[in-house]
Amino acid sequence: MYIPKYYEVTDLAEIESFVRNHPFGTIISNDNGRPLATHVPMEMSRDGDGHVITGHLAKGNPQWKTIDDNADILLIFQGPHAYVSSSWYENEEVSTWNYQSVHIYGSGTLLSEDELENDLIHLLDRYEGHRDRGRTWDNLSEKSKAQMKGIVGFRIKVDEVQAAYKMNQNKNGKDYDSVVEHLSGKNDQNANQIAEEMKRHKK
Repeated sequence: MYIPKYYEVTDLAEIESFVRNHPFGTIISNDNGRPLATHVPMEMSRDGDGHVITGHLAKGNPQWKTIDDNADILLIFQGPHAYVSSSWYENEEVSTWNYQSVHIYGSGTLLSEDELENDLIHLLDRYEGHRDRGRTWDNLSEKSKAQMKGIVGFRIKVDEVQAAYKMNQNKNGKDYDSVVEHLSGKNDQNANQIAEEMKRHKK
């Protein structure tokens, strides 16, 4: 990913938090020169001195066959994004688009049945554990658990991380504040979220 220095993020704790807050990503692999992509929820976790990302694909999705022993997997996690009008700047400029995005390159392996079950337990605990009558693994019927046979789990060992937060860091304080004000006033969740992120990262 092309990242001007203004927008590059290297703080791994920040990137971990970003992936946790935007877990629905895209896994991209290659099948004899043809790119394959699937949009799936994924989890990033520490593994010794490094990190891994886990998830699963439908067994009917042929992409899972391209993951095992593949050192060229790309994962993309997209955050909020919003159009920024040049009319919000004090002086004439070009319009742009603010966004947050993380690209992760890694090596893939498939999960065993036990590993997949543990990954699903973790996933359900995260998204269902806080609910009254939440459908965690312990609360699922054997019939529902049997549907695990229809999916294939994967683990990606993280080899390289590229992160870009393009949020007008190259603008002066007055222009920066103007963009935040205009985005905050829009009836647009993405715009509002970018405004909040700009406030959080303001230097």
